Amino acid sequence: MFLWFAGTSFLAVWLIFRSPAVDYRLVVIGALLPLLELVFGHPKVLHSVVGAAALFVLCVVASPRRRLAQRRLVAIPIGVFLHQVFDGAWMSTKAFWWPLSGLGWSDADLPELSRVLGLNLVLELAGGVALWWCWQRFRLGEPERRATFLRTGQLGRDLVSAPPHE
Repeated sequence: MFLWFAGTSFLAVWLIFRSPAVDYRLVVIGALLPLLELVFGHPKVLHSVVGAAALFVLCVVASPRRRLAQRRLVAIPIGVFLHQVFDGAWMSTKAFWWPLSGLGWSDADLPELSRVLGLNLVLELAGGVALWWCWQRFRLGEPERRATFLRTGQLGRDLVSAPPHE
């Protein structure tokens, strides 16, 4: 379930913010971070809204008086929040609202593990299509643009507000 979270989070952040200054690499990292909980088989901190909010606070507190660093780092919890949205983590009240719903961990299966294989394959395909669209839209096939993206996570300012390249 890598492409689904990477593609949908990248595309959603672009559609919502349309900002060339966002570090889209960190958004994708944040969206993939909750997959670390696959080793537990059950949702833990990264599938809870409190966990994502705490991560947001940590990113802000970790870089006091450094607004640029804070703005860059908050891309990670934004990615975590988007993972929760695109994963349907909010459908398990005990997991999503932990610890507000009780201190015990949820024994529900992770949404990634509870879906039928066919649906996971369709979601992966959709995520791949979203990534392909972003690759085309932001002309990441061009070596200079790709190098800038890999180095900074940012998209070309000329492409963010301009219509797609023909």
